[in-house]
Amino acid sequence: MEEAPLFSFGVIADIQYADAEDGYDFWGCRQRYYRHSLRLLRAAVEAWAAEQPPLAFVLQLGDTIDGVNARHGAAESALERVLAALRRLPVPVHHAWGNHELYNFGRERLACSGLNSRPSTAAGPAGDCQAYHFSPAPRFRFVVLDAYDLSVLGRDTAAPRYRESLRLLKEKNPNENLNSPAGLKEPQFVEFNGGFSQVQLDWFNEVLKFSDENEEKVVVMGHLPIHPDSSDRVCLAWNYEDALSVIHAHQCVVCFLAGHLHDGGYCLDSHGVHHLTLEGVIETPPESNAFGTIYVYDDKMILKGRGRISDRVMYY
Repeated sequence: MEEAPLFSFGVIADIQYADAEDGYDFWGCRQRYYRHSLRLLRAAVEAWAAEQPPLAFVLQLGDTIDGVNARHGAAESALERVLAALRRLPVPVHHAWGNHELYNFGRERLACSGLNSRPSTAAGPAGDCQAYHFSPAPRFRFVVLDAYDLSVLGRDTAAPRYRESLRLLKEKNPNENLNSPAGLKEPQFVEFNGGFSQVQLDWFNEVLKFSDENEEKVVVMGHLPIHPDSSDRVCLAWNYEDALSVIHAHQCVVCFLAGHLHDGGYCLDSHGVHHLTLEGVIETPPESNAFGTIYVYDDKMILKGRGRISDRVMYY
């Protein structure tokens, strides 16, 4: 008899919906299927809703709507269409915030939106950082990190965190166009990325310390990848090495889930942590899809992918 999973959950990244004609990426090279991304999301929701036994939750890894919405005054309506699709799920959805959310809304507006999945009772870092954690089953914990805690996106230009982030970005990136990685020794220091404040990293360290002491297995999620072998060199979090150092100081983390890099990526790092970067819905042709379901067991997680996302077994 086949072993039953302890629980399962859905994963999807970079929907980037807009009610707009198909376009291209930042570099003008990769086609983006703006309207069709909502159809693909609805297909994912339909598949997840039919799962038996039911999923425990879904992880949405950021960039629900595209930045083009802001230019057309369509951010609110686009977000409502995406959230309406997700509301058809009978289970909770946990959201990471990406750069495209922050092109459309300030952090204060996002905190009052359906993309704020942090429970009001959740203990997180001080300030407006959106990091939190939850335990869906005994001996398992999920941590949602805020990869744009350090960022020039979505903050008032007078805010101390904005000034701190801009100073760091300009120290690392002397280019006139701060979205350009041209000539940079650390090409992740571009405006469309962000990073983790020390306050968030200290909080993260305490959460993992608790999980070590309680023999929990931990899955971490955030919009930006934190391992260079699961990403290209540009799409990493600014201070990805700091986040990796926190993880590697503990025994409990088994997997890090990210989006942002639309081609996806994967590696098993030197400490036995799986780094899975999901392919983006936005660059998925209409006849395909890009979502998955992860089945969790005592000794492994099994990803069953749809469309561009490959099946994978991740042992721990």
